[in-house]
Amino acid sequence: MLRQYELVERVKEYAPEADEALLNRAYVYTVQKHGTQKRASGDPYFSHPVEVAGLMTELKLDQQTIITALLHDTVEDTLATIDEIEKLFGPDVARLVDGVTKLSKIEAMTESERAAENLRKLLLAMSEDLRVLLVKLADRLHNMRTLHFIKKPEKRQRIARETMDIYAPLAERVGMYEYMREMQLLAFEQLEPEGYATITGRLAQIRSQEGGQVDAIALAIKQALAEADVNVEVTGREKHPYSIWKKMAERHVTFEQITDIMAFRVLTDTPEDCYRALGVLHQTWQMIPGRFKDYISTPKSNGYKSLHTALIYENSMRMEVQIRTREMHRLNEFGLAAHWAYKQGGSRPDGQVGWLRDLIEIVDNTHDPDELLEHTKLAIYQDRIFAFTPKGALHQLPKGSTAVDFAFAVHTDLGNAAVGAKINGRHVPLRTQLANGDVVEIIKSETSEPQLPWLAFVVTGKARAAIRRAVRAKERAEVAEIGAKLFDEIADRLPQRIGKKAIDSAIKRLDLRDEEDLMIAIGSARLSDREVMEALVPGSTAELPEEPEWTRSERAISIKGLTAGMGFELAQCCHPVPGDRIVGLRRPDKKVEVHTIDCLTLANGVDVDWLDLSWGERTTGAIGRLRLVLYNRPGTLAEVTQIFASNRANVSSLNMVQRDDPFGTYEVDLEVADLAHLTRIVGALRASEAVTDAVRI
Repeated sequence: MLRQYELVERVKEYAPEADEALLNRAYVYTVQKHGTQKRASGDPYFSHPVEVAGLMTELKLDQQTIITALLHDTVEDTLATIDEIEKLFGPDVARLVDGVTKLSKIEAMTESERAAENLRKLLLAMSEDLRVLLVKLADRLHNMRTLHFIKKPEKRQRIARETMDIYAPLAERVGMYEYMREMQLLAFEQLEPEGYATITGRLAQIRSQEGGQVDAIALAIKQALAEADVNVEVTGREKHPYSIWKKMAERHVTFEQITDIMAFRVLTDTPEDCYRALGVLHQTWQMIPGRFKDYISTPKSNGYKSLHTALIYENSMRMEVQIRTREMHRLNEFGLAAHWAYKQGGSRPDGQVGWLRDLIEIVDNTHDPDELLEHTKLAIYQDRIFAFTPKGALHQLPKGSTAVDFAFAVHTDLGNAAVGAKINGRHVPLRTQLANGDVVEIIKSETSEPQLPWLAFVVTGKARAAIRRAVRAKERAEVAEIGAKLFDEIADRLPQRIGKKAIDSAIKRLDLRDEEDLMIAIGSARLSDREVMEALVPGSTAELPEEPEWTRSERAISIKGLTAGMGFELAQCCHPVPGDRIVGLRRPDKKVEVHTIDCLTLANGVDVDWLDLSWGERTTGAIGRLRLVLYNRPGTLAEVTQIFASNRANVSSLNMVQRDDPFGTYEVDLEVADLAHLTRIVGALRASEAVTDAVRI
């Protein structure tokens, strides 16, 4: 553990103007506040914040960050308060400490809720001052270094999983690769102990067998570049154990099949020297196609710059080589933190906050804890591709991203309005995955809106959050519309006319926010008719029996303009289509379930609220299901599909459910306009010699 004078000396070495008295006061304060508290290792608790402060000095961060590191656990784990810290160390330190401090544990919260709220607070604090993240990453790194002292294996696993899912990717996104690699290694050891032991053991074995082969190859690289008059520094190492494990899992290969376990780093003086060195290496050794990446001309979103290539050395040995300047290397290893040694004022290094804005948008619009964790993990994972708008603007996205992900990356409004896409000038479906260098043009419509099925293929947290938000808003609006129609029926049964004043009073009595909330509560069956009547006109239900015998208005409620899957769902047992006589089953907090009046499953809904529904005038479009028995001979299906085509019906699915030679039984889902349309198709099928039976189911 760093002694007090050692910590101060470290800071004074790179920041001679630092306030020595303030640093000493912060050191003494954390020692006194943590007092006799102990860590799982048995060390005094204050050793932890002191070590975190030491990590901050290695990054040459300013004195406020060092003091924040010293005090970061005092508010959570001692009697210290933010007000007290502000009085003693100033408002900047108090704000930073508050940003790093976890929320107090609330017993009513689940584990995921606590994790989500802590992450929410951290991300919001990061958006104000990114030094909060630097302290938090150092805090997590030191905790991981001492994780093995925790006795409960389930707690070690939880902390390791959180580190792997959240903190290591965050470290990567701000370019702190040293932190990322060490966090991943320590978490990997806890999460996959057998895999960790196997890979580290094999690496040690290779190291002993090779007898200095890494040094020999590094020397050969340096000599080849020296002959070309390129001044470089070359280092070599085995690949990171977790990186090897990840590659084995992704490619489904064994350790022996991983051929590029060795990696070499070439440091030059200038960017021009990087490209010269690349040319020399490609002329000296055969390069492996598809493995070259130029992050100098196109840096990663976290500012990372380097040339990556893979070469075949002697005996078909593969090796990875990274080429960068010494300045690039300094910024790459410590990323965001490296800017602080030269930064004058402010707290947001240029070019570092685009990805953070996406995270903050997710935080602002996601209230479900599990979704917040899911979307945030998606937003910060590291494997990226590059795609361009038609005007040449570059966007970085996770691997596997689709045209929809790209649309939301450009702007949420563009994603909301997307109806199609062109990739490299060719029309493609919105679900098409992007490749590096694709030029993507999004086709939009002012009347379009996000579709629920998009969630099945989008991969970015921003897109998933925006789609879910839009779908929920539409669901809410349509449930409110159904509620408004039911409200009119309820109001008609009251002895007096209902005005705005009565509605406002009812909202207060029912403890709701506004009129929309009232309509949603009615539409989702959270409120019974009796409760609404009593809230509107107190005493109006006094004469009514406990189980009311009154019926609803004879006027059927129209579902015209509403969207299946939003305010209501078309039952899968009877597949109603416009023209059918329909009723709705309404259960609390469920969508209205629409059935045909003769559906056999309606008997299961005797204890729920029934609604008399109508399609509304000129409502068109639904899925009708038919069961067909066809002769099992060549050309039969072609004849049947020709009948569908001639009647302008689109087949959404066709399945063979039974085969009894010489017959085959099929179930077909057809997109039809209405009942008359479906009836015409059934008639045409029955007239065909290829069809022995056709019935609607």
